[in-house]
Amino acid sequence: MKKSISFLFAIFAIAQITSAQINSSFFSKADSFFKENVSNGLVNYKNIKSDPSDLNELLSTIATAKPQKSNANEFKAFYINAYNLLVINGIIKKYPVKRPTDIGGFFDRSKYTVAGKSTTLNGIENGILRKSFPKEARFHFALVCAGLGCPPLIAEAYTPNKLESLLQHQTVKAINDTKFTRVDGKKVKISQIFEWYAGDFKQFGSYVDFLNKYRKTPLDPKSRVSFYTYDWTLNDLK
Repeated sequence: MKKSISFLFAIFAIAQITSAQINSSFFSKADSFFKENVSNGLVNYKNIKSDPSDLNELLSTIATAKPQKSNANEFKAFYINAYNLLVINGIIKKYPVKRPTDIGGFFDRSKYTVAGKSTTLNGIENGILRKSFPKEARFHFALVCAGLGCPPLIAEAYTPNKLESLLQHQTVKAINDTKFTRVDGKKVKISQIFEWYAGDFKQFGSYVDFLNKYRKTPLDPKSRVSFYTYDWTLNDLK
């Protein structure tokens, strides 16, 4: 009996070590991929399509990795990177295209294997990340849908150690960007992201309350908020 328990413990320990090694390798390779193919928030889709070997290697890891929710930072970082990489993969399959919405079912029907399960991009965003961490509205500034209306894709991977600082940085950057948050006195126009995911932001109060958590120059609490039309033009580095 003791031998059986010891054997099972050894198998479990090996599995944990292997998983950690896979995840460590994944974050390192994803970081190199983003650094090579992303510049100023734009993606070099043409370059990736000409040689998708690095992307395909990352997708293979995404398919078999086993992130554990008990390690929250690793779990979040894994799925943020997986989402952004799968978006890129979906684009290069049909590239050249003008916008992701030109590809039928891009977000809600195209299936991918992620951590051993079949899911969609919406499944990652809504069924995994938002469902698992409903208080984390900053996901919306890290998940990049391939449209210029999205906050820009960063030229590095989200890693467990840097997750908090990167989420904070990207949120502050977007909310203080005059193109993303358009302020005219007491009139404020914000992205339709806030309209589509109103509950994620309004759990902190009003839209202005949320914005002021990250604004360097706070908005007037009585500001009138409206939404500008989302720009689905592809974030293509030409």
